[in-house]
Amino acid sequence: YYFKVYQPAFLINCAAYTAVDRAEAEKDLAFQVNGEAVGVLAAICNEYGTKFLHISTDYVFDGTATTPYNEHAPTNPQSVYGASKLEGEKEAIHFNSESIIIRTSWVYSEFGRNFVKTMIKLMNEKDQLYVVNDQIGSPTYAADLADAIMQIISSGKWSPGIYHFSNEGVISWFDFAVAIRDLIGSNCKINPIPTTSYPTPAKRPSWSVLDNSKFITNYGISLRNWKTSLKICLDRMK
Repeated sequence: YYFKVYQPAFLINCAAYTAVDRAEAEKDLAFQVNGEAVGVLAAICNEYGTKFLHISTDYVFDGTATTPYNEHAPTNPQSVYGASKLEGEKEAIHFNSESIIIRTSWVYSEFGRNFVKTMIKLMNEKDQLYVVNDQIGSPTYAADLADAIMQIISSGKWSPGIYHFSNEGVISWFDFAVAIRDLIGSNCKINPIPTTSYPTPAKRPSWSVLDNSKFITNYGISLRNWKTSLKICLDRMK
């Protein structure tokens, strides 16, 4: 009904089941939201000529690489969340070959629940924190991702397929936490720990660095450094 009445030109699917650890116990729900529902949206977009853009994740990879993942790197998710997101990619392409899929990593913003907001809260409550230092990746400020999506739309050039997008720079979660602390002027002590000291129901990729060159080449976007974007986000939170 909605598509018939409004005939949207674009649909950007940001909806997802993102509770990574809870997904291990709620597999059916995760696959319903991250897999099946994506196929439904892709199919209806195909039917009405609506351009479909879907957000995916670095968790489709197993994290064993040592160089940045490009779009052709073999997928091998290690968690229910990752597997359900990979299923969504397959559903999108199966039901709508004109889909654009953007894989991103370590997303945060001034809204919702995310690493940056959690760290600020904990730093205000505790004298010291323990943060893993052997999971490596690139943070992505959601506002930068939104800008990149709008650049695709305003470019007038729709090139279907999978793209990778994150901010520039390669760090650990520990490095990220230290930067947050320093930028907000907290005195909280941050202690580096290995993943083995912080077991979680879902396995996290130890290497989540994405190769963004296809996005840059196809759409001429320039990437911000992660620290620049973190400063902008923290300023907006003030």
